[in-house]
Amino acid sequence: MKIKDIIFRLALRSIRLHFLRSTLAVLGIVIGVVAIATMGMMGANMTLSVTDQLSEMGNILVVKESSGGGGGGMPGLGGPGGGPSNDEEYIPEDQFKDIDRIASKYGTVYGLYSESDTIEVGEDTRRATIYGLDESVIPEILTLTDGSYPKSTSSVIIGPSLAERLDLTLGSKIDIGDSDEGPTTTVRVVGIIEERGMSMDLNTDSAIIGSEKLFTGIYGGEGDYDQVNIVLNDINDAETVSTEITDQLNKKEEQVAVQDSSHMLENITSTLGTMTTFVMAIAGISLLVAAVSIFNVMMMSVTERIREIGILRSIGTQKNEVRKMFIYESAILGVLGAVIGAVASLTIGWVVVLAMVGSTEYFLAPASLIYVPFAMAIGLITCVISGAYPAWSASNLDPIEALRAE
Repeated sequence: MKIKDIIFRLALRSIRLHFLRSTLAVLGIVIGVVAIATMGMMGANMTLSVTDQLSEMGNILVVKESSGGGGGGMPGLGGPGGGPSNDEEYIPEDQFKDIDRIASKYGTVYGLYSESDTIEVGEDTRRATIYGLDESVIPEILTLTDGSYPKSTSSVIIGPSLAERLDLTLGSKIDIGDSDEGPTTTVRVVGIIEERGMSMDLNTDSAIIGSEKLFTGIYGGEGDYDQVNIVLNDINDAETVSTEITDQLNKKEEQVAVQDSSHMLENITSTLGTMTTFVMAIAGISLLVAAVSIFNVMMMSVTERIREIGILRSIGTQKNEVRKMFIYESAILGVLGAVIGAVASLTIGWVVVLAMVGSTEYFLAPASLIYVPFAMAIGLITCVISGAYPAWSASNLDPIEALRAE
């Protein structure tokens, strides 16, 4: 224990004697640790933020009439669920009843009518998506920020983006249809819903939502749904429900296609994870530079202390003890760099996450903070590995030749 203590003190003495050189080596490790930890935390916060937002629609299945397995486009972007398409494909009433029978025990099932049409508000004319839903379903899937849910064929609720652009408030009147081409239908705004963003089932931010009777009264097609949406109580049932629907409705021929939003969530999460790994790999280059610096410091230390090594060997110091002296020295530099880097990465990481992600809500989450000890471990291992060859080289010096060194 006495010998180990002396060896450790000799390592500390060498660091103190070459303080500036050692400080620069430690700084290299600090930069590497901060870079890896910060990039990792930024990626983790971005992934957690996106996952949290998308998980709200991760429990949604969308069933559409199959068009050779394509399944149609996203609602609100043309095709079923967002305006007229070139191929008018619908889910008929009998198929809707089969889907409801299969999936209703797993969550809420509802049919969706949709159309893209011209709307007029005063002098302003533009196009918007019109949705028709069962009145009893609307309160289950949409949340109001103001007003009430529609209770008649002349009342509608609207998305926040549409309300802002057209300066619509409760009681505002909207004419659906083009007055230059034919009669229009006048409806009154009774509610404004929460912002939902892009979603597979409903893109309501710039849409008008009314009852099924209102929709079919304007466009007809009663019982012909553009799509059927299923809001699952448990996201883990997605695969089961999807399989049951396709197995029962596509027995003889492919009639419907089921889109599982949880798969999209998995793909996005996987992509973000890959990007995070790539960015961390780039940040790791700074640790490679630090490793070269540590290697250079240790080799210089060996060169400058050849005579000292010769004296230690001549008084009976073993090879492994000489190796330990230099390994201790590189490990001390690594520990200092890792600890300082960890503290700095918490501050710098918080600023970077706030700037890049826009929120630090998930900064203290385990999935985010895990990158700090990870970066510390990488920094420490890099130092020890960088000091391994110089330590081996020092321990294998010939004692007699070392004593002759100037």
